[in-house]
Amino acid sequence: MSHEPIDSPTKWVARHVKSYAESGGARGHLFHGAPTLLITTIGRRSGLPRRTALIYGRDGDRYLVVASNGGAADHPLWFHNLLAQPRVKVQVGAEVFDAVAHLAAEDERLRLWETMIGIWPRYTGYQRETSRQIPIVIIERAAMPDLG
Repeated sequence: MSHEPIDSPTKWVARHVKSYAESGGARGHLFHGAPTLLITTIGRRSGLPRRTALIYGRDGDRYLVVASNGGAADHPLWFHNLLAQPRVKVQVGAEVFDAVAHLAAEDERLRLWETMIGIWPRYTGYQRETSRQIPIVIIERAAMPDLG
């Protein structure tokens, strides 16, 4: 029997991911008014796919996500996974695509941070709660292979 609280982050995130995936993105794209995507990383230790829901923003054709971990002292597990293997699968609404993720360069981080706090103002508080600089991750569609 689990002693984990019903409203633990693990449980509500799992419910959100399940609803989003099972509905083909019809449910769960908006989370408290903020757009969310599903990202599947490969576990750096297990080698297994790991999927989570994240609030996202846009910068042109690029998707932006924040490795806030709710202001915790440590980076979220999905972030460690994508550092080890930056090729990911992304679902935005009904659309699913392969992508490559990388950290925002320092010279553009502040601008992208402003974009993300405009979408989810709580990121400002999360940053105050931790001594680590919360990373911004840029996700770009993987280039299509040349079939020619």
